[in-house]
Amino acid sequence: MKTILFQQHGGPEVLEYTDFPTPEPKAGEVLIRIRAAALNRMDVLVRNGWPGLKLELPHINGADGAGEISQLGDNVVDFKIGDRVAINANLGCGECEFCSNGQDNMCRTWHLLGETIRGTYAEYICLPTRQLYKLPDNFDFHASAAAALVYQTAWHSMVKRGGIKAGETVAIVGAGGGVNSASIQVAKYLGARVLVVGSNSKKLAQAEALGADILIDRSKVEDWSKAIFLATEKRGVDAIIDNVGTTFPLSLRALRKGGRLLTVGNSAAPRFEIDNRFIFAKHLSIIGSTMSTLAEFHEVMDLVIAGKLKPIIDKTYPLKDAAAAQERLWRGENFGKITLNIP
Repeated sequence: MKTILFQQHGGPEVLEYTDFPTPEPKAGEVLIRIRAAALNRMDVLVRNGWPGLKLELPHINGADGAGEISQLGDNVVDFKIGDRVAINANLGCGECEFCSNGQDNMCRTWHLLGETIRGTYAEYICLPTRQLYKLPDNFDFHASAAAALVYQTAWHSMVKRGGIKAGETVAIVGAGGGVNSASIQVAKYLGARVLVVGSNSKKLAQAEALGADILIDRSKVEDWSKAIFLATEKRGVDAIIDNVGTTFPLSLRALRKGGRLLTVGNSAAPRFEIDNRFIFAKHLSIIGSTMSTLAEFHEVMDLVIAGKLKPIIDKTYPLKDAAAAQERLWRGENFGKITLNIP
């Protein structure tokens, strides 16, 4: 099969468009012919490498993907060859106490496709059937790939962990990333008022098109936490979505008393200082999460298929140009998801 892989960590130059053995499905698995994959910042972080990351090299990037089932492993009865499917990259073991309790995103041996095991920048991949969502015949593969990771991540964080409800005001730090564009839509679906802090007017205009009610351009405002405070009549927001990390000090300032900071990542840096006085004096909560449960994945994908949540695709590249796609993502030029076409 054709794939993009790397045999050592480094910059985009380490990515190779080459041949790699097609995997064989084990019992309970299927072989999927991938038609579209989608990028995440995690792809670049894994490619660059970090201390303690252990991979079987060569490694294949990619968490998101969609395609057709081309081969069945033994004991597969719930899918057939030709079924169109979206891939859930959240890999639990299916056996530990967390998986048994429906909390597979907290699995003791949890993996993320493309992070610790080979992913979707390839023509084929084998996965257990529990990781798949059946797509209707008329739903686009690229939209499916663009939706799978970011919508389940936003849904679990905002709905299941953060308890965001109608009438609340939610701030989102950053406009263009896949999780952020999904978060805008999820917040509006829940009936919240949405405030977006963006890096430029173009991205803010795109956020407004998705339903954002209040726009703050951080390139023009030195202290956007103060701008949020003033925009909410000196009350602060009920919840803030901050997946940057280094912006936590500003986010904590922007919250009302009793507010919640929701985070699913740290795109800027994993370590930073915060002033604990804001947390205890304002009765604040910092709520973290990763991905979603299998049940929640199906729940939010049903909304995507129904058109109630609409994946945003920034740009599509051919598989062989994955390095250029990753560079666009890393420079922050995208609004929504970048996808790879695997013809």
